[in-house]
Amino acid sequence: MKLSKGWIALIVVGGLLLIMGMSISGSYNGMVKGDESVQSAWAQVENVYQRRADLIPNLVKTVQGAANFEKSTLTAVVEARASATAVKIDPSKLTESNVAAYQKAQDGLSSALSRLMVVVEKYPDLKANQNFLELQSQLEGTENRITVERAKFNEEVKGFNNTVRSFPGVMVAGMFGFEKKGYFAAQSGADKAPVVDFGK
Repeated sequence: MKLSKGWIALIVVGGLLLIMGMSISGSYNGMVKGDESVQSAWAQVENVYQRRADLIPNLVKTVQGAANFEKSTLTAVVEARASATAVKIDPSKLTESNVAAYQKAQDGLSSALSRLMVVVEKYPDLKANQNFLELQSQLEGTENRITVERAKFNEEVKGFNNTVRSFPGVMVAGMFGFEKKGYFAAQSGADKAPVVDFGK
């Protein structure tokens, strides 16, 4: 039995539609999986930042015990912690501006903690305090974990962004509302090596 030209055209069109549907389905599922991976990585970033925030009240209490410790430095740490913990982001809205706002608040806390550690150098008793040394060690470990988790997050974002910006993903992303995610950027001045002067 010979098929008419109309039937052949219908079979070809049906086959193309099936292939297109499978391609769209595959792209969509890949984007869903990528989005979930980004959100999971974000949760880990938030966890390590929360761990750092949880260590600060004990650190502040320990430092407050030192005689004549600079109150303005402690106040700056407490205020920076409050600002950092106040910034929350919906994991489904990890836009560049939202991630930048979160990073800015966390960088403010990092700067306040750095100033605190510089001031601590003037207090030998505090530097020998076992509680302080333990908290300092935990903070250093947490800072390392923050660096690791931010790098993992950026890798997940890179993979997701590549998918939604390349063909045919860009078309599927537009149809289903998948948008590019924001990265963590290097801290300002991180590209410059610190100047060390032993002459002082």
